[in-house]
Amino acid sequence: MSFSDIVERIKGVRGVTEVVTSRSALFITATADALKPLAMEIYQIMGGFFRTCIGSDERSINNCFAIYYIFGLDDRGLNIVVKVYADSKKPELPSISDIVPASDWCEMEARDLFGIEFTGRASYRLILPHGWPNGVHPLRKDYSYDSRPVTRAVSERLTLVDTISTVPIGPYHPALHEPEYFELYIEGERVIDVKYRGFHVHRGIEKLGESKLTYQQVNFIAERICGICGFEHSTCYAQVVESAAGIEVPERAKFIRSIVLEIERIHSHLLWVGVVAHLLGYDAGFMHTWRIREHVMTLAELLTGSRKMYGLNLIGGVRRDIDLSKKEKILEVLDTISKEYIELASLMVSIPQVRMRLKGSGVLYKEDARKLSVVGPVARASGLRRDVRKDLPYAAYRYASFNVPVYDDGDNFSRLMVRLDEIKESISIVKQLLDQMPPGPIKVEEFIVPEGVVAISAVEAPRGEDVHFIITGHGRPFRWRVRAPTYQNIPALKHMLKDQPLADAPLTIASIDPCFSCTDRVLVIDSSGSKRTLKLGWGLG
Repeated sequence: MSFSDIVERIKGVRGVTEVVTSRSALFITATADALKPLAMEIYQIMGGFFRTCIGSDERSINNCFAIYYIFGLDDRGLNIVVKVYADSKKPELPSISDIVPASDWCEMEARDLFGIEFTGRASYRLILPHGWPNGVHPLRKDYSYDSRPVTRAVSERLTLVDTISTVPIGPYHPALHEPEYFELYIEGERVIDVKYRGFHVHRGIEKLGESKLTYQQVNFIAERICGICGFEHSTCYAQVVESAAGIEVPERAKFIRSIVLEIERIHSHLLWVGVVAHLLGYDAGFMHTWRIREHVMTLAELLTGSRKMYGLNLIGGVRRDIDLSKKEKILEVLDTISKEYIELASLMVSIPQVRMRLKGSGVLYKEDARKLSVVGPVARASGLRRDVRKDLPYAAYRYASFNVPVYDDGDNFSRLMVRLDEIKESISIVKQLLDQMPPGPIKVEEFIVPEGVVAISAVEAPRGEDVHFIITGHGRPFRWRVRAPTYQNIPALKHMLKDQPLADAPLTIASIDPCFSCTDRVLVIDSSGSKRTLKLGWGLG
């Protein structure tokens, strides 16, 4: 289907009122009645993936709330954004979760944080705690970022079932390094169902970005969304503002961004491989993997001046140049990493006990992966060739030649192999970009961000694509929304854990490389005596 065919088919849906085209996106405005037909057309007929949906309080602009649904036609390198208005007095829209199961969470998020109801589906609280006062929606513009509503203590226990054993994992558990809660329902030693309750931690990053900080200041808190792959978030945020403002970033800055992004991919994947080895009881593998990872952290410091939280990105470029006089040392470290890593990876996958535990466990079939629009290694291990670096090239990736590893079995072993292969590809990408590094400036010194512009950016983080969405405002974002990859992948655990042995549950949960703090966006708790008060905005921990 050609681009013009796509546009004509969308225009032919009754209720579409506007279609605006850009180089890599279609922006559609439609009535509520057109929402389901559009979802069917884009997701089912055109074969698009679902990226996320975003609530927005636009009452000060047009006296309405709005929802933006973002779909991706990956094989076309195209994003499709569908905007639908909801009445300010009674915000209500039809749910598309029956057509697009991946929209479940973001609809319930908009319900919690904006008070928008979705008809035709069962509603539940996703983000706000059960004791949160009714009618208080913290991302509405009339809710101050420093408000602290009083809540009441309510049990977070999800379900009590007399005939089935319930095994809780979390909120604090040796296999979880952050507070999340899984309830596993067990018959004998077999998991028959699972329920998830997350969103226990939150720092109000997005609300803060919309309320207090300037565009450039937001870049530095964006990097703190994730302690492992924060540079992906700061790059994604910088790119979304650059797209909105029409800023042409210098080529050298793009190369620097891509190099550091791949360094983060290597150290993140090595961290994960070590954790999996530990969960398998293979602690020698854990220690050697993290020993090799230490070389990568040294390399990050050599390139940026810091082992983590580089503070490197700015809107319009980067703050620090790469000193190519260190190129020989960088290549030497990369060669050391490559040699030691390949030797360890070959040994690890040849160990019978490792293969036995990983092969055939935690399976996510391709059709379920497609239905849930999972991302990153989780998608690629289930046969979906999804990688934003290839589908929607950014920074300097068009200058690098690399493969996207794809496996078809969808099990824990496939997710291991995807990451092991990606480490080799990332080492190659860094070497290629160092060889091709162009001269020139590293940032744009002056720029203006116009108001009222909608833009999207996607960056392939180690766990999958990060998505940042922005509506520009006066001196700061009017609306800033971040969707981390784990947000997209956690719902798939319901399929991956079903009918699996209970003993494999921690391993399967770990196989998506969950970053719960990236995903969560609810609570900062200020304790005072026996009362709990909460300061809430919307962001990612």
